[in-house]
Amino acid sequence: MEKTKEKKYEIDMCNGPLFGKILLFTLPLMLSGILQLLFNAADVVVVGRFAGNEALAAVGSTGALTNLLVNLFIGLSVGANVLVARYYGAKADEEVSQTVHTSILISLAGGVILSVLGIVLARPLLLLMDTPENVIEHSVLYMRIYFLGMPVMLLFNFGSAILRAIGDTRRPLFYLVTAGVINVCLNLFFVIVFHMGVAGVALATVISQCVSTFLILRCLVLSDGCFQLRRDKLRLNLEKLRKIAAIGLPAGIQGSLFSISNVLIQSSVNSFGSVAMAGNTAGANVEGFVYMAMNSVHQTAVSFTGQNLGGKKYDRINKILIECLLFVTFIGLVMGNGAYLLGDRILSLYSPDQEVIAYGIQRMSIICTFYCLCGIMDVLVGSIRGLGYAVMPMIVSLLGACVFRVIWIYTVFQWDRTLHTLYISYPVSWALTAMTHLICFVIVKRKIDQAARKGSK
Repeated sequence: MEKTKEKKYEIDMCNGPLFGKILLFTLPLMLSGILQLLFNAADVVVVGRFAGNEALAAVGSTGALTNLLVNLFIGLSVGANVLVARYYGAKADEEVSQTVHTSILISLAGGVILSVLGIVLARPLLLLMDTPENVIEHSVLYMRIYFLGMPVMLLFNFGSAILRAIGDTRRPLFYLVTAGVINVCLNLFFVIVFHMGVAGVALATVISQCVSTFLILRCLVLSDGCFQLRRDKLRLNLEKLRKIAAIGLPAGIQGSLFSISNVLIQSSVNSFGSVAMAGNTAGANVEGFVYMAMNSVHQTAVSFTGQNLGGKKYDRINKILIECLLFVTFIGLVMGNGAYLLGDRILSLYSPDQEVIAYGIQRMSIICTFYCLCGIMDVLVGSIRGLGYAVMPMIVSLLGACVFRVIWIYTVFQWDRTLHTLYISYPVSWALTAMTHLICFVIVKRKIDQAARKGSK
């Protein structure tokens, strides 16, 4: 009975038609990502409407910096996802269990490290970003409270990665719905009733993350599958740690170095003043919903490719990539252009200031309309990582996006110091990087097919 109940949340990725299963896997994941973004969106909307433009700019100015510190460990959760999916597809139950328990310990250790780094480095790093004087105190306070909750945030990310690997994206969605409602209610309560400003929205985010993390850990503990979390099995398996790191560290390093280019872009935006910062924050927040929807297809590509590789269903891997590329292109075009066309109305939720709205529209007119290119790039990366190759997509992404944007900022942007010139670096870098990733996928898949043919002889 319990076994049947457990199985109803899982998706068989290795057999049967793909599109319906990709859709069934992706939609809850998409809603989960959007709900997770609502944590930050609720922060931004509440401070923008009830605490003013300076508080809005303060919350937004920490985003790129937070990602810089967090992305290394989020990358490790990708490694855990790939490894669990591969072992689960190969029906290697003991290997799945060892990977699960090692992953949970990594998330706990990483969360503690990040809490210390975030609290200690908040002010010096924000000063390096030229955060304006009228914003920096709010930014430091928000960032320090936010990083107090880092252990629970990483636990949730790793727990979700484990469930995604076995084909379960519905239960993380249920948990995020619960936490999202709590976050919005606490935001309004702390800011409007207690006038806590940025401290209130940061505290609401941490409390809601504690709730979602409790629920996902409870799910893993009560499970009777090979991915069950048990206290007596919590130990670090060095072989699994090495394999998680081999896949996850390049992904994490890529994410962190990507964030360096975004920190440089944020610093460049900061030079236009707090109103431009507020508009950029609001615009970026709206784009985040489109990105999360596309990123769910990236995660689908990782899990489906990993399981089919483990199950030796090599003929399905190309089909997975093609269907994911079509899906992510559709999402990017519809949601990205839809967000831009409705930009005035949406941005007015963040701030009634027409100048702030105008700055937000300027950003969205470039990034939202071309956002499908970013989705295509990410799906290709996900497929390559699902095949177990992590260093290659990291190097391509760093050169094609991170290094390219840094060079752009110090050359093209210096010749024409406008926000339009700054923002156009995004779609150009996405297109160049996606084309290179496609070439890499063809090369990697050919190697795997050749190895499979030799093994069958």
